[in-house]
Amino acid sequence: MKITWIILVLLLYSHLQPTSAAPGAGLNTWDRFSKLPYPIDKAFLYDTFPDKFMWAVGTAAYSVEGAWEKDGKGKSIWDTFTRGGTRVSRGDVGSDSYHNIKGDLRALQQLGVSHYRFSLSWPRIFSNGTKESYSEKGVEYYKSLIRGLKEIKVQPIVTLYHWDLPDSLQSLFGGWSNSVMVELFREYADFCFKTFGPYVKFWITIDNPFVVAWHGYGTGVVAPGIKNDSDLPFRVGHNLLKAHAAAWHLYDERYRSSQGGRVSMALASHWIKPSRTRQESSKACQCSLDFVLGWFARPLFVDGDYPPCMKHNLTHRLPSFTKAESLYVNGTADFFALSHGPALSFQLINDSLRFGQTEDLGLRMLLYWVRAEYNNPPIFVVESGWYGSGNTKTKDAKHMYYLKRFIMETLKAIRFERVNVIGYTAWSLLDGYEWYREYGIRRGLFYVDFNTPDLKREPKTSATFYSKLIEKNGFPQLPENRPAQGIFPCDFAWGVAASSIQVDTIPTQFADPSVYIWNISGNGELKKVPGVQAHRTRHCADYSIVLQQVSHVRDMQVSHFHFSLNWSSITPTGRVSDANETLLRYYHCFVSELRKMNIIPVVALWHHTGKISSLPAPIEANGGWQSEETVQAFADYARLCFQRLGAHVKMWITLNEPNDEDLEYTVGHQLLRAHALAWHIYDSEFRKAQGGKASLVLHMDWVEPAFSFNREDVEPANRVLDFRVGWFAEPIFGSGDYPVVMRNWLQQRNNIDLFNYHLPAFSEEDRMLVKGTYDFFAISHFTTSMVYDGVEDKYTFKDKLQVQLISDVTWIMSSRRNSPVVPWGLRKALNWVNSRYKGVPIYVMANGVQEDIARFNDSLRIYYLYNYINEALKAYTLDGVNLKGYFAYAFSDQRDPGFGMYGHVQEEVISKSSVGHYQNIIQHNGFLLLGTAQQQCPHAPVHGSGRYVLTKQPVVGFLSLVSSCMLITVCLVIYYGVKRHKLITKK
Repeated sequence: MKITWIILVLLLYSHLQPTSAAPGAGLNTWDRFSKLPYPIDKAFLYDTFPDKFMWAVGTAAYSVEGAWEKDGKGKSIWDTFTRGGTRVSRGDVGSDSYHNIKGDLRALQQLGVSHYRFSLSWPRIFSNGTKESYSEKGVEYYKSLIRGLKEIKVQPIVTLYHWDLPDSLQSLFGGWSNSVMVELFREYADFCFKTFGPYVKFWITIDNPFVVAWHGYGTGVVAPGIKNDSDLPFRVGHNLLKAHAAAWHLYDERYRSSQGGRVSMALASHWIKPSRTRQESSKACQCSLDFVLGWFARPLFVDGDYPPCMKHNLTHRLPSFTKAESLYVNGTADFFALSHGPALSFQLINDSLRFGQTEDLGLRMLLYWVRAEYNNPPIFVVESGWYGSGNTKTKDAKHMYYLKRFIMETLKAIRFERVNVIGYTAWSLLDGYEWYREYGIRRGLFYVDFNTPDLKREPKTSATFYSKLIEKNGFPQLPENRPAQGIFPCDFAWGVAASSIQVDTIPTQFADPSVYIWNISGNGELKKVPGVQAHRTRHCADYSIVLQQVSHVRDMQVSHFHFSLNWSSITPTGRVSDANETLLRYYHCFVSELRKMNIIPVVALWHHTGKISSLPAPIEANGGWQSEETVQAFADYARLCFQRLGAHVKMWITLNEPNDEDLEYTVGHQLLRAHALAWHIYDSEFRKAQGGKASLVLHMDWVEPAFSFNREDVEPANRVLDFRVGWFAEPIFGSGDYPVVMRNWLQQRNNIDLFNYHLPAFSEEDRMLVKGTYDFFAISHFTTSMVYDGVEDKYTFKDKLQVQLISDVTWIMSSRRNSPVVPWGLRKALNWVNSRYKGVPIYVMANGVQEDIARFNDSLRIYYLYNYINEALKAYTLDGVNLKGYFAYAFSDQRDPGFGMYGHVQEEVISKSSVGHYQNIIQHNGFLLLGTAQQQCPHAPVHGSGRYVLTKQPVVGFLSLVSSCMLITVCLVIYYGVKRHKLITKK
């Protein structure tokens, strides 16, 4: 099944490649990606990058160098800009790289990169911007850096201009608004090519010209901070393009033959997606990209002119190229240098440049768009990454996972879209001065402590991640990532779960006790006989809703059905003497009809429903679970259910998901006692006669360390699991007391006199009451989250446990908030239970995903079921977990909106696509290898269950044949009887 999906995906990719390199071919990008198979296309790709792929890291001079007026360096426009207006801090010191070349080189060695992108500071080389102001010490700094790079075998990627224009050129000429800058830049480039060129194979002339033009000379957000002339950015952009072209031609004519390098211009872009699915929205997206990226890319890579969208919208405001200028500019890039991420081009795009569409982080789609739009150039991603808050220190999980996402998207673009990406640059090497955000964010792979005299540096978790990724050249598939082939044991329980069943205790019309006569001589209608009623026993067949639900459960071919009773409806007053007999009879019919279909009911007595109370109203009013009377009332209610339904129920759940982390610990204590009392009642009074089992279901989403580079990283995840699961599991399945970690942590928190977390103590009597009250360990599992002991986002920071919750942004997201699809989390959860409580029988009592109820072709759920069940198989076959059953959640959207495998259109019940896929897994009892013989079990499955005796199959077939013959005979008798009556009437 998995192999088939992969083949289909690859076929789709091969048919969805761009067929034309004509200008505007990128317009097909949005349509192409909308047709890719969901969610398979969103799944993580385990693969490696091509051989000789270039792994780089980068910095910008003004951000990291410091030494702003040392050794003859002139002022830059940023030195002036940061001393005016409302600026709080400046880049005078930055990360002090000027005085710490050795530290930079050590960091590069730790990462293991093959290339280092850095920029030259124009005013450090020419203090006033012209060659007459040459600074020998400034040049020697860069020579030393390049020599050091050569010694550690790291190749330089040198940027001539990264936004720090000599301030004198701005003062004298108005900076880039003046065409004189073209020749001045050419002069500066000539010196750099001549001086450093023998050691440099990659040159970037100008970084992110969009930011320079739009924000430096338009919005005024960055240096030189000029605004109020709406046409000026386009004139600046025009000069930037001509300056770049001049530098490229200079290199091409004078230096390329001897130095063998390549030259380009670093172009940054956002990605944007249609706000609607109409063609007009795609055209608006195309126009948005043209205004940011195409503004500079089209003149360089297509025809030496601006995009039609810009010319149409701006008319005379946009400068024009002469024919000679177009020829001069066109083709002046040896590779496509692409910058992507939270740079100014992404988060400071004006609303007008969005054209009513929605910004997005789709690097993969951007790479494909560049491939399609610009005739498949070699692309070097020269800046990519994310950022953390200014308070983030070495644990930068958010930055790390965004970095992982962008690298994975690059890999997909290479493998699936055949984009010619030749290198990737993580940004940046060090924390530094982040332009208009100053020191408010951190983008470095290495943490810089700006409060220490020597600006101490430490590698962050993102640095460790990046170095390991470089070492492996990507994400090679590990054995645990591969789908498993194999089967579950013959007695494996395949089930479906529902939070509750549909209850309708009004009998159908066939249960009408009235007597009718047939008016044979008249019109043939039935007439009710007044005052006469037949005395008949109520039958389960009278409840059509019961039969309908059981029929749909049977059609799924499951062997078990799990649902919860409604305590507040069965005993509205909380007293069993006031039990609702009609409802009990209805539940009895439901479980008995399930048994007729060889489906085993798994019945929960009480289902925790969060803040909405599910207790009988008088009990809730009397203190709810805080009251001892509630515990006793639950025990009485449990006894009543065992008495009335136990003949048909072989698996009981006392409490379903009681371990809500928002519950008070005193309430949890009472719930444990209530469970224990109910279990003992079943064990002593009913087990012998009824032969069933009882336990409780614990909600157990997996918690993974956000990073696991050392032993300490695992502690926050273990702490969360002890508080979430061990809280209920350890008293029942373990020591009879709460986890030691839980007690010690709360004691520690209480000692600082800020909290009062009271964890009750078990008396010896209660400990003996609770311990061992189980027949199996049942979990409900839906998703996985990650934790670490830092603070990144106050909204997802758990103060009590002092942990930060996050998600890996490469995970497939479901429509449910904070519920990504992470199949391997189930395997880890099962292993956690098995390691704590060795050999305990385990049931996955609920496992499912929320999806749009209108999607009857529920592809996300199909993917979810296949992969989660496959991980469960790994736990059973590879890890030795005593897994006894799996229950898909949920049965129907009607009771569990968005989770159901059955949907509804008005009154009609619709079987979703996932039903057939689940049936297929059940029929094979797992995942058989192609060509493998079907599993031979003592009890071979027939329609409706996996519990049917093989010898019954011929009997069932014979009875079906007899029934069909009888039905045909009755129809023929009626038909010929009516026909004979008509003939007699005519005579």
